[in-house]
Amino acid sequence: MLKSFQLSLSSGLLALCGAFSASAADSWQWHGFVAQGLMQAEQSNFVNDDGGISTDLTELGLNGSYKLSPDWRLSGQVMYLDGGNRYATGWRLDYLFLNWTAVNNFDWQLNLYAGRFKNMHWLYSSTRDVALTRPMIVLPQSVYFDAFRDIAVGSDGLALQSTNSTTFGELEFIWSYGATPINREMSQRVIATQIQGDTKQKFVHQATVFFRPADSQMQWGISLLDSDFSYRRAPVDMFFDGDFTVQRVMANWRYSAELWELSSELVQERVHASGFYLPVYERNQFAQGAFLLGSYNWSDSTRLYASYDWYTANKDDRGGALLPLQSGGLIPRYFGYQRDWGLGLTQDLAKQLRLKLEYHWITGTGRLGPNVVPAIEINRSRNHDLWAVQLMYWF
Repeated sequence: MLKSFQLSLSSGLLALCGAFSASAADSWQWHGFVAQGLMQAEQSNFVNDDGGISTDLTELGLNGSYKLSPDWRLSGQVMYLDGGNRYATGWRLDYLFLNWTAVNNFDWQLNLYAGRFKNMHWLYSSTRDVALTRPMIVLPQSVYFDAFRDIAVGSDGLALQSTNSTTFGELEFIWSYGATPINREMSQRVIATQIQGDTKQKFVHQATVFFRPADSQMQWGISLLDSDFSYRRAPVDMFFDGDFTVQRVMANWRYSAELWELSSELVQERVHASGFYLPVYERNQFAQGAFLLGSYNWSDSTRLYASYDWYTANKDDRGGALLPLQSGGLIPRYFGYQRDWGLGLTQDLAKQLRLKLEYHWITGTGRLGPNVVPAIEINRSRNHDLWAVQLMYWF
């Protein structure tokens, strides 16, 4: 009888452990991806300073989520990037946040996020971090400025996402408040290669509304952004203490059909600078940009892309005529704008293997980093091209 009881207890414990293991396995999800490619921008510093063919097109990532309960989930992603001059090389924590689903019924879903949350405000801001979910290798730089990638992908703070279904369509509201740590290498790629001081993002405050009309394949959206930055000079530094305010108004649109899709974003960005160049320096400038991006499913395994991207650093000086006058002839006028025609092809080679090819014809250097103090000694050509090829595998 005792032996029978022991066998019964052992069987019960094994069943309980098996149920717990199955429950834990069901709660845990993870994915990874590896992407490697070649890239060249002969007459600009977009990839490197010498214009040679580069292997600096590496993306390694691992993301996962754990379901703590029906309403709570923990999600995160670590990423290794090597993109040449586009962003800092090395590992980074793209996001790590706790998600609470406060409301989840037929008409209303409400999610709250705390931690390093993803930027969900722009059309491709929440998918640009993974190579296979980006429509192109190089996104339109008027909105998705690569040198600013690590600052724009996510923030440390709080976010809210509310989706409501109505008789008129689906209304989505997103709000977030936080800040992103900025290291020296990151700030050198965005501001100036010569800086030695510390750059800090004080806060970034964003709000977005998306509307998807009922019985329609369209989506409309508008986003607002307000952010403050500070620069504190080093003991030996050619720049001074400075403060920057960046404010954005963005409108976006997307149309999705069975075989093709069109998307567009328009942005006006106000940049107010105080100090930095000189203690008494003040500048208030409005930049504008827009892109149109289209894709077409040629077959089940082949997708074609085409894009046009337009950017001007000063809406009151679209051709950059004031730049040579303001800089004593040092900065050519083509640093005041950038136009980019792009073509791309995505080919699925196997179930989890994809090849991307891309070419860009670019006029102007207004969206090459660093952005505050441009690299005029390298970018000496008004016209420059860019090509890239990238092989990606995911699991």
